[in-house]
Amino acid sequence: MPVIARFYGVVIKMYFSQSEHGVPHFHALYAEYNAVFDVQTLEMIEGDLPLRAQKLVKEWGAQYQQELLRMWKSNEFNHLPGLE
Repeated sequence: MPVIARFYGVVIKMYFSQSEHGVPHFHALYAEYNAVFDVQTLEMIEGDLPLRAQKLVKEWGAQYQQELLRMWKSNEFNHLPGLE
């Protein structure tokens, strides 16, 4: 699963085989925590990320939501900037 972005200790990854992985989503890893976020709603749909990390991931996701959807649909991997 390719790494798309890194920021504040959070690593964002995405699978690129849509047929095997349901709704457009990305994975966020933070220390020992792991979560899955829906690209369209930016809601955490699975996992146990701490609230502070969830907020950072949602803020980042809102900034790059269109690019994430484009990558999901095209299966083209791109690195994205983190939060600053």
